[in-house]
Amino acid sequence: MNLFLFIIVLIVSFIVVRIGAVAFQLTGLEWSLAKFQALSCFTGTGFTTRESELVVSNQQRRKIASVLIVLGHAGFVTMIAAFANTLRTNIAIPHSILPFLDTFVPVWLLPWTNLMIIVSTVYIVYRLFTNAKIANKLTNTIRSGIAKRDIIKPVTFSELAIATGGYGVSQIEVCKNSPLLNKSLLESDLRKNDITVLAIEREGIAIPNPKANTVIVFGDRLTCFGKLGDIRRKVCVT
Repeated sequence: MNLFLFIIVLIVSFIVVRIGAVAFQLTGLEWSLAKFQALSCFTGTGFTTRESELVVSNQQRRKIASVLIVLGHAGFVTMIAAFANTLRTNIAIPHSILPFLDTFVPVWLLPWTNLMIIVSTVYIVYRLFTNAKIANKLTNTIRSGIAKRDIIKPVTFSELAIATGGYGVSQIEVCKNSPLLNKSLLESDLRKNDITVLAIEREGIAIPNPKANTVIVFGDRLTCFGKLGDIRRKVCVT
């Protein structure tokens, strides 16, 4: 029973981390960063000051991180307890997993047999969840489920890079209720807030270093550099 419980918790942990990564991505984080932050929250390791600012500065991300942290601690406690019990000499391998194994394996070998099964299972599960086809299918399924249930409200921008002092590059899509809609760059007062528009992507065509009289229209994607917090407050509608 303990071995079976360990395997179930291990599989569920991989799925929870993937759900967290998708949820972080829907809030605007770049995919590789979203995966890292989800794993960091779940395991309680790997945090960096600059990257963690992207999580703690956003309400939706804080909620996601809180859930991952709680589930991570609960999962690890369960896995450690189950792992310890599988190494006890008086704990046999469940018949539902390996029928009749305890009838021909000496009692003193059962902990080592359990250990080999655990190592093999960890390796197999890891290989399955890191397989590109399986991972993409799982990610798409999770993303569709979250979108249908409206669990996470997607944002219209993604943070592409982080620099010292909270500065970074963000890509923002201009929506119907954007404060920038139908305003020129000069009228938007972005420069007064220390935000520089590096490029505008309009109908698949890039406009690098746009002029001050360039009017921002619905559907434009702006690549901006500045303090990420200022960009969220002054530009993004969430």
